[in-house]
This record gives sequence, C-alpha cells and structure tokens, in this order.
Amino acid sequence: MKTRHKRLLFLSLAVVALVAAVLLVMNAFRDNLVFFFSPTEVAAGKAPANGTFRIGGLVTTGSVQKGPAPLELRFTVTDLSKEMRVHYIGSLPDLFREGQGVVAEGRLGPDGEFQARTILAKHDENYMPPEVAQALKKSGAAHPGPKP
Repeated sequence: MKTRHKRLLFLSLAVVALVAAVLLVMNAFRDNLVFFFSPTEVAAGKAPANGTFRIGGLVTTGSVQKGPAPLELRFTVTDLSKEMRVHYIGSLPDLFREGQGVVAEGRLGPDGEFQARTILAKHDENYMPPEVAQALKKSGAAHPGPKP
C-alpha cells in the first residue's frame, strides 16, 4: 500500500469517526431538550404532539380536583388567554397553590389533557418563572401580583 493510499484511508476513518461522534451528541441533545410552551401556544398547535415539553402559567382558582387515587390531581393552568387541563400523579411541591405560577413537564394526552410527570412551583409570591412571565406578557395580560 502506497503512502498516498494510507493517508487517504486515515482521512476516511477520521471523517467516519467525526460523523459518528456528531450523531451521538445530536442524539443525546434530542433526548434531553425540553421546550416551554404557554397554553395559548399549545392550543395553536405549536407544541409537539408526541414529545415531552413544559407548560406554564397560573393555577386557576377553584380548578384543583383530587382523586380518585391518593396522589392523583387535576387542575387548570392559564396564561389568562387560554386554559389547559393538567393531570398529575405524585407529590406536589409545598408551594403549589391556586392562583400561583406553576411549570409542568410532561406530554399531551390523546384527549388534549396534559399528562404531567413533574410539577415545579414558584419560590415566593414575588417570583415568577421567566417563561411564565413572558407567556403572560405575550398574552397581553398581567399577573395580578401579590396584594399589599
């Protein structure tokens, strides 16, 4: 084998290894990327139909329903423009309350109800997750905020 052929073989193997590494990295990113959508964007069909994503907004007052399983919960999330039903089974964060900001991660069910597997609540009455604040701002509504 001539030196020229050896060099060409080495370059070809290097290109194949580089392509394989890029494909592995892209596959890892695809599995771990989770995008945020507001209820208005989900209603407009911008959220992936079969993928995992996050929704956020305010928990509608009077919408929290428990049962029938001990840790099963249904509630409505709103961006003050559209509302979305959320179904969750598990323990809730201590700061989860009606009228407060929440972010839920999960998938859209076949019936249009969001099947959450993780619920994140805000830190205090003054904190609003940036995604939720931006979604509320986009919808043209402002969060009523804490009362003095």
